[in-house]
Amino acid sequence: MTGPIVEHESAVLIIGAGPAGLVLGNLLLAAGVECVVVERRSRAYVEQRARAGFLASDTVRTLSRHGLADGLLAGGQTHDVCQFRTEQGEFTLKYGELGNREAHTVYPQQFLVRDLVAEYLRRGGELHFDTPVTGLGGLDGERPWLLAEAPDGTAHRFRGRYVAGCDGRQGVARTALPDGAVGRLRRGHGVSWLALLAEAPPSLGAVAYAVHERGFAGHMARTPSVTRYYLQCEPGTDPESWDEDRIWAELELRMRADRHGPLKRGPIVERAVVDLESDVLDPIQYGPLFLVGDAAALISPSAAKGANLAVMAAEVLARAFTADLRDGDPAPLARYSADCLPVIWRAQEFSHWMIGLLHAPPGDDEESRFLRALRTARLESLRTSRTHQDHFAENYVGLGPTPNHGESR
Repeated sequence: MTGPIVEHESAVLIIGAGPAGLVLGNLLLAAGVECVVVERRSRAYVEQRARAGFLASDTVRTLSRHGLADGLLAGGQTHDVCQFRTEQGEFTLKYGELGNREAHTVYPQQFLVRDLVAEYLRRGGELHFDTPVTGLGGLDGERPWLLAEAPDGTAHRFRGRYVAGCDGRQGVARTALPDGAVGRLRRGHGVSWLALLAEAPPSLGAVAYAVHERGFAGHMARTPSVTRYYLQCEPGTDPESWDEDRIWAELELRMRADRHGPLKRGPIVERAVVDLESDVLDPIQYGPLFLVGDAAALISPSAAKGANLAVMAAEVLARAFTADLRDGDPAPLARYSADCLPVIWRAQEFSHWMIGLLHAPPGDDEESRFLRALRTARLESLRTSRTHQDHFAENYVGLGPTPNHGESR
């Protein structure tokens, strides 16, 4: 950093320009609460970074309620069917007609981020891209502050009443927490996926989950010309060790293309290994610092809940900040963790259940054989039991009862 420090003042300092930070920022601006968003990556990066794309009905309603859904309502696709392929056969669940009779809206996260950035700037919001936060302090009594470095090397100090950490599991907000300040519950599920993005049309009209002796495979549409695939792989796998011929051959084998028809192929434009983990902090607030999204709780991608939990918590926190800063009511901020954590844990439970449904150890020892037999029984119950199907649909699409202590006025 060079030269003098440039000073800034705002009521709420938001670290991170992902869905959590941008929804929070937009809601605060709409309520007349000053805020600033600081993002370490460039605008081009966050608007192009491919992430989740399945938005729950509650999430769509939240975004619509706050004028943030024009893009997804115009360009999103409704998905209400999923398919399971097993050695015993194939079955389809039209979950839009089960449980609460709700569907997903498929809208790639980078498109949502692009929309949220544009709306935040249209509303007059202050947003600093390419500005990594290098220090966070003032959590134990003094006014909290962020120290950040602009692209030209200039140091900026942001002071505010509150800080919202929306910068992920590895972000500065988490690392700034004093040792022992919050509890942490973590589980490594011992499962890794090769996450793939193919420039290829979807091969099916549904999300497909394939259970195979060689491991799980998944098919998720993103756009009419882009499809997300997953392949279970060994932990520690180098994603570049899988060439395209091997990827497509393994996808077709596990998805039983010989029975159900070939996959529509195209260039693999992104590949990465994802280790399935769960990681929840409790509480998700410390003094003037409040954690949102993956910074508060990391969830495995097995049930597509991450972005939906982020939007839920952002709305709860925006309402709480507004109650305190505009209306002088600190009670909603005090119960932020208590409001959000039950919803987070319900999503974690369903994600954990999905991991057990889709994976089982491959060994020939007694425990592995037992767990594979349990998986077969779970799938058979899901295929045949309407009660099980309704429970699946309710949890697959939704987050369960979400906090609602009154809308922001």
